[in-house]
Amino acid sequence: MRSLRVRLIVASILVVVATVGGIAFVNAQLVGQRFQAFEDRRILTRDHRFAGILSMHFTRHGNWASVQADVEALAQSTGERIVVANRQGVIVADSERVLIGEPAARYWQAPAVELAHMGRSVGALYVGAPGETSGLEALLTTTIRTLVLVAGAACLGAVLLILGLSRQILAPVEALTAAARHMEAGDLSQRVDISSNDELGDLARAFNRMADSLARAEASRRNMIADVAHELRTPLTSIRGYLEAVRDGILEPSPEVIGTLREETLLLANLVDDLQDLSLAESGQLTLHRQPVALADVVDRAVEAMRARAEVEQLQIECRLPEELPLVDIDPRRIGQVVRNLLSNALTYTPSGGRITVAAREIGEGIEVVVEDTGTGIPPEDLPHIFERFYRADHSRSRATGGAGLGLSIARQFVEVHGGRIQVSSEQGQGARFTFTLPSVRV
Repeated sequence: MRSLRVRLIVASILVVVATVGGIAFVNAQLVGQRFQAFEDRRILTRDHRFAGILSMHFTRHGNWASVQADVEALAQSTGERIVVANRQGVIVADSERVLIGEPAARYWQAPAVELAHMGRSVGALYVGAPGETSGLEALLTTTIRTLVLVAGAACLGAVLLILGLSRQILAPVEALTAAARHMEAGDLSQRVDISSNDELGDLARAFNRMADSLARAEASRRNMIADVAHELRTPLTSIRGYLEAVRDGILEPSPEVIGTLREETLLLANLVDDLQDLSLAESGQLTLHRQPVALADVVDRAVEAMRARAEVEQLQIECRLPEELPLVDIDPRRIGQVVRNLLSNALTYTPSGGRITVAAREIGEGIEVVVEDTGTGIPPEDLPHIFERFYRADHSRSRATGGAGLGLSIARQFVEVHGGRIQVSSEQGQGARFTFTLPSVRV
């Protein structure tokens, strides 16, 4: 996190400095160029005016003997220091009377303006003290210095602003990191505060949803482990009891005892198969062998498989399947299991003399299948949980009388992997109605 903060701050500062510095540099260049152009024009105009006046003096007098008075008058009227050198480069007039008689080349590198008479050079004019900066040049220097100071202040302000923003931006990220580390350590109760509606707020909401999902998954995993252990314990305890009784000579290994052991073993095998199918379906790894089939054939086979049990329990199964139903694109074995699980559930909760009806109809792009019974119904508080693993609406029923509680969970998963949806409606004492949809085949 510190690395991210440092990189963010450094990158932002570099951008600000480069931007502000570039703007300041360009402005300074433009100001300098404009000031210099103006100053050059002003100096050129001024110096040529002075040169014209001094050249007229030489024309009138033929020498520089009395030019000092004119130089002082010009200097007084303009406020500039004015120096005149003769053709030999010796200073003959100085408005400050300091350098008279001195060689001009000692103080100036080149003459500002040549003084001429009748086409020949008679001297040189110098305006300003040696090395002196003009007023405009001084103003230019001050302006550039001000620009630099403003740019520096802007960079400093930007740096302070970036530091503040970096803390504000990275604080939620740091909170997310801390929460993630706690979750990594096993604390799934971690949540982060949502303080904004921007991208960071979306990230916090996504994190909280993920945490909720993980917490639910972990609770489901623990519950499933406990449920599986419970469901396995009963038949295993029975098998162990019979085997110990045979070992101790209490029971003889009669066909009846062996038959009981086989039944308990089959219960274990069925439970393991159900758990495997459920796990594959929930993880999206269940292999489907889909093909266009007639739904009536699938339902008929499922009904016939449950017919003997229905007769023993004195229940009637009625099929209402229209002949004109289109083919369905399904795995017939998996959907057959769905119908059998729904029929088994109906048989379990329908008293003797009751009726179970299987019907189907075409709806939109698919077929709706209904399994309805005249049983005891499902209490309203149980309806939201009816498709959960190991859940039994009638809590008084044991595994021996009510199954493992996986049949409806498997039915839901098998229907959903086919792209369908399963629902239940019920009124207590009025039976239950299970409805699921399947995709049809369009020719």
